[in-house]
Order: sequence, then C-alpha cells, then structure tokens
Amino acid sequence: IRDTVRRFVRERVLPEIGDWFDQAILPHELAKELAQLGLFGMHLDGYGLPGASSVAYGLTCMELEAGDSGVRSLVSVQGSLAMYAIWRWGSEEQKQRWLPPMHEGDAIGCFGLTEPDAGSDPGAMRTHARRDGSDWILNGTKMWITNGSISEVAVVWARTDEGQINGFLVERGMRGFSAPEIKKKLSLRASVTSELVLDDVRVPEESRFPEVSSLRGPLSCLNEARYGIVWGSVGAARACFEAALEYAKGRIVFEKPISAYQLTQQKLAEMALEVNRGALVALHLGRMKDAGKLRPEQVSLGKMGNVRGALDVCRTARSVLGGNGITLEYPVIRHMNNLESVLTYEGTHEVHTLVVGEALTGRDAFR
Repeated sequence: IRDTVRRFVRERVLPEIGDWFDQAILPHELAKELAQLGLFGMHLDGYGLPGASSVAYGLTCMELEAGDSGVRSLVSVQGSLAMYAIWRWGSEEQKQRWLPPMHEGDAIGCFGLTEPDAGSDPGAMRTHARRDGSDWILNGTKMWITNGSISEVAVVWARTDEGQINGFLVERGMRGFSAPEIKKKLSLRASVTSELVLDDVRVPEESRFPEVSSLRGPLSCLNEARYGIVWGSVGAARACFEAALEYAKGRIVFEKPISAYQLTQQKLAEMALEVNRGALVALHLGRMKDAGKLRPEQVSLGKMGNVRGALDVCRTARSVLGGNGITLEYPVIRHMNNLESVLTYEGTHEVHTLVVGEALTGRDAFR
C-alpha cells in the first residue's frame, strides 16, 4: 500500500503540485484517481469498503502528505470525517446510500463543525436546527471547510432548541444551502476550502443521524482525522529533509559542497532524528489503534509533537536551501506554509496541550 501510494504521488502529484499551489487549484479529476486506488474510507469496513488496518491508512496519509498536505486533506476529510461520520453515526439507509459512491469517488463529502466564532470551542456553535413538522430547518454558517464547494453532501452539526447537538446530511442543491470558496489563502492552496451557509435549509428527518445528540458525535470524527495528521506531518517533514539532503550534496560553497560543513551536517542529523522519531511515534500509535487500545489524549500527544517537529524540519531545510528554499521549484516553503494550517486544524496546538495536561493531572484547564 505504501509503495503504491508513493508511486502515485511521485508520478501524478509531484510533477504538478508546484503549479497547483501557485494557481490555488486542485484538479477535480484527482479525487476520482485517488478513489480508484481505494483510498477513500480505506480503513472502514462493510458497504464495499476495504477495511484496511490503521497502520496501512497511516502510511497512506504519510505518502500523500509527502506530496502535499492538500492532497492528504482531501482523502482525510472524505474518509475520516465525512464517511466516518456516516459509517459511525448514520442510519442503515444513510450508509447504504452514501458510503459506496463516496468510496468510488462519485460523491465527495465535507464536514461542517467549525464556525466563524466557534473553532476550538465547538460547544459554542450557533448553527441552529428547528423542528418543523417531519423536517428540520437549519440556519447558520460553517467556516474553513475542506472540500465544501465540491461536495455532494455535507455533514453539518447543529444545536436544537433542546440544546442537543445533532448531525444532518445536507445535500448540494437544497434550497438555501451554498458553499462559497475561500480565496487568497497562502497555505493549503492546493486544497478547496469553503464556507457553508445555511439559510432556512429544509432537511428531512431521514437525513438526521438517529443516535447521536451530543458533542461526542463530531469529536469522535475529529479524533479519526487527527490520527491521520500524526502520520501525514511526517511525510511533509520527510519531503523537506530529502530535498535539503540532496541540495546540500550538490551546492558548492568555498570549493566544497555544503554537506561537508559541520553546521550543515548538524542540521541534517537533527532533521533525520526528528523524521524518524515522528515516524516511530506514528507507527506505535497505529499499532495501538489496531489493537483497540488508542486513547484520544495519545492522539493529541502525537499530533502535538509530530506537527511541531515537522515545522522545525521544514524551517531548518529552508535554511539549508538558502534563497532557493522560498521558491516553488523546491517543496520546502510549500510544506512550511501548509503545516501552519495543519498546526491549527483538527485542534490547535494549545488545545491538544490542554488535553494532554488534563490526562496527566486530572484537572480540566479549559474552564
């Protein structure tokens, strides 16, 4: 699986990704090509899904993000957020309707939890669901939604009059529903990021998740996506390390390659240490997940350390490349910019710090 995904990234993504990032596009046909590899929802089972191991899914995320965080985000949001939400919380009819076409790439999904004023505190969400006969009327705005404007279905979380948190499947074309794309990003440019605007959107009862009425629903999905980031960030770090190593061997300064200088070798050694540390943490967590022993705070610890470490590797690689490190002819500045978003999404570094802190001390520091 790792070799197949790595080959796809090298042959299909790497030759074009600099231009995609520069032009702020991600070709729509790429989703179908990723689906043909069986990557959408690959770690889920039933309904024609592959049921791959957590380690296999993690390796896939690592290889995809070695190409670009935007490509990995497309797969993560489709499989670990939208599909997982339906697989875990949806009715049998919802699963039968959506999971097979989403796996095949015939339907793209997104996940609407974050709002303009409710990111790290999802309990403060303002998106509202009001019962109207056998239907629900949804009003609100979601923000920073990957895949939003290309999705056929959006998993939208909303608060009811009773204060419950319900999940709804909002389909493209429903009256009052729109997904304007967010422009002028300097990070995750090769990724579709949108708002979700709900203006008196009428959703039938059969499109509501039947058995979840609290934040446990969306937070369980986020934990799935965070696990993929633990692996994916290592891929970005590895790509920058490899670029720096190759560059250092060929860049001549004062009549010898910079790889022969002690300061450069120190940088390369520290980068190699961090890439391998992060990969081993990801592998260990993946094996724990496959054994059914992985806890959310352990995923937080992995995301904290691996994303921060990946950023350190990218910034060090940039210094090795000098001026060339800021051009899109090399992957370094692109990965650096992307990781600034990865540091924040699926829980900020600060939030994960407090999750780990509570697990260590038994004291909730969020309030």
